[in-house]
Amino acid sequence: MRVPLPFYYLMIQGNNEMFDDVIHSFHKALSTKILDIPDSLKKADAGIDLCNNTLSQLKELIEKEDFENVPDEIEFFKNIKPCPMSYLIYFTEVRSCELRKPIAGDNFQLRFFEKELRKINKFFHKNNDFVHYMEQGHSYMDHQLFTRNHRKNFPFTPMINYYQYPEFSTSHDMLWSKVQAMYRFIHYVRESMQELRSGQKEIFKEKKHKVVVWSGSKTALVELIYALHATGDLNYGTADLNALISSFEDFFNIRLDNFYKTFSEIKARKGNRTKYLQNLILNLEAKMARDDEE
Repeated sequence: MRVPLPFYYLMIQGNNEMFDDVIHSFHKALSTKILDIPDSLKKADAGIDLCNNTLSQLKELIEKEDFENVPDEIEFFKNIKPCPMSYLIYFTEVRSCELRKPIAGDNFQLRFFEKELRKINKFFHKNNDFVHYMEQGHSYMDHQLFTRNHRKNFPFTPMINYYQYPEFSTSHDMLWSKVQAMYRFIHYVRESMQELRSGQKEIFKEKKHKVVVWSGSKTALVELIYALHATGDLNYGTADLNALISSFEDFFNIRLDNFYKTFSEIKARKGNRTKYLQNLILNLEAKMARDDEE
């Protein structure tokens, strides 16, 4: 059985078929063996092992057969490598928290997690320009950010520590991975704080839904929300656009600032104005075709 891949990988699947099996195996193991482990520390340890193994496999593939062109290189360092790398950073942060947090005292633990949230906010503030570039779905600087020839010539502050291997790193693939990891880490911190505040840990664990993180561009999400609003299928057509935006923000833990402006930019596109919706159709048709073949 094939495990569904994230949006940012489906967008480029097919151009880098040499990585498909590795990424599918990674997400299958993540979904079936790692994320359901109840103990946070054991889950983090198992996740770190899985991510390290996956990154090693990707590195070996590149050593055997390098990229045919620059677009393939950009796609790998922008969309494929960050899949396991972002989870490696996330699980490492979770493991660090589990080992460092106070043993006793809910108030002490709450203050510890509040400090972690301040660190996260500081990270996003420091890298605001880069985060904006990525989340708006831009690509005009990708040749500088996600190719190995431009490691010393970058427009945004890069991560200091690359993944130990210069030929397996660009100036910003690690930073992009950390951005994705921090969104997941926010969920971990908030859920930990909610458990402490509720005083009913077991009840909370039974009722909470699994974390879902929007890993596509904000522009794509705005396009999807406007499409749902236009159909009138939510609240029998009475759903307010602002209420929809707020609901999606809460569910995906994301901020959709200036969504009116974003929609104006979508309307101003030349040619196909509903790129994300068309991509949804193509990927669903492709999945049904694959299912028919199995």
